[in-house]
Amino acid sequence: MNTTLTRIIGRHKATSVIAICLLAMLPSLPVAGADATEFKLVKAELIRPRDGIGNVLAKLREGQPVNIAYLGGSITAAAGWRVKTREWFSSEFPQAQVNEIHAAIGGTGSDLGVFRVERDALRHKPDLLFVEFAVNDGGAAPERIWQAMEGIVRQTWAANPRTDICFVYTYRVGYETDLQQGLCPRAASAMELLADHYGIPSINFALKVGELQQAGKLVFQSDEPTEAGVIRFSKDGVHPLDEGHQIYTDVVAEAVRQMREDAKPIDHKPKLESTFIADHWQAAKMVSIDAGMLSPEWKQLPPEATLAKSFGNRMGTLWEATQPGSRLSFKFRGSTAKLYDLLGPDGGQVVITVDGVTREKPVPRFDSYCTYHRIATLSLADGLDPNEVHTVTVEIHADQPDRQPVAFRLENPEVELKAAKYQGTNVRVGQILVLGDVIRD
Repeated sequence: MNTTLTRIIGRHKATSVIAICLLAMLPSLPVAGADATEFKLVKAELIRPRDGIGNVLAKLREGQPVNIAYLGGSITAAAGWRVKTREWFSSEFPQAQVNEIHAAIGGTGSDLGVFRVERDALRHKPDLLFVEFAVNDGGAAPERIWQAMEGIVRQTWAANPRTDICFVYTYRVGYETDLQQGLCPRAASAMELLADHYGIPSINFALKVGELQQAGKLVFQSDEPTEAGVIRFSKDGVHPLDEGHQIYTDVVAEAVRQMREDAKPIDHKPKLESTFIADHWQAAKMVSIDAGMLSPEWKQLPPEATLAKSFGNRMGTLWEATQPGSRLSFKFRGSTAKLYDLLGPDGGQVVITVDGVTREKPVPRFDSYCTYHRIATLSLADGLDPNEVHTVTVEIHADQPDRQPVAFRLENPEVELKAAKYQGTNVRVGQILVLGDVIRD
């Protein structure tokens, strides 16, 4: 029951009739576990300890081995605050062995993080999970952020209710507008509302960056070195330089020391009894592709292949097909299915058929960034009946996609786009991402 309603009813116990009337008068109040949860911008605070990180702190104090996982995007993938904070934990707790679990992928948000958290983080048994998606989720609706972030939280505690979680909110240019008004930007606000529900501590790096800029001690973005005593935070307004990463590290240290004072181990399992929204993505999972799903043209890339060496750690076995007509087919019971695949300069395009209905246009595995290969997701089906079994087929189209979107990145596009690098109808896939379960024959 909504806490506001509970307090009102508690003050009016005269008869059950009064309670019923109050229920009728307050239909719009958000109810935990329902889709009526309301979004609002929330007050920005540097550190919100909430239920703290007592489990990992207890192990650190006792000198036990500790695993710290970092799930996020490119800001965390860089050898910056992730590396620096792991080193800080080691120096602060020299009697403990502190191990790092690198679970960050550039250019990705919580909508992929929720599918890969088990493979990239949880299977390595973290004692503490940092989650950093406030920048890459910046354009997402609060409801979508809640679905994915709640899925990450619930998967983590379902795997081990003694794993502590901490949300961190990084900075990008543009966030200062909200921060100067004392508010978290939209994505961080959505995450804070979820953190309140689950008692998850949060650290607002962005607020500290904004405070230093307001004090004249920091420049958000510059290609040139700043004057003495002024921190140059970044070149692009998003990705911190070393001094920027040190700011993030110092705030983590401050937060841990603050939470250390009242740290108590806690079992997070009881928190799973109540949901924040009804349609969270706890059921999100990654499922390996097997040869039985593929037509004969598909080949498994050997471990020594360039793309397998570059992406196999994240994507597992990589399958490649180059010929038009090559097909991948599978069945699943659930609402949503995607492919964990690669975009690249030689990428093809695919025709998608779900439950006998073929999408009107082929979908390219190529875009305006494709001067190189990178991890992506291909949405196959969404919003389906979660209780039904669905059939999906992905087939390589005969024509390669238009390469012109990448032309502005090239020095001599008329020549370069004719080179072998930009030719082909190649498709590479690693895993199926599904809300539900893949059905194997």
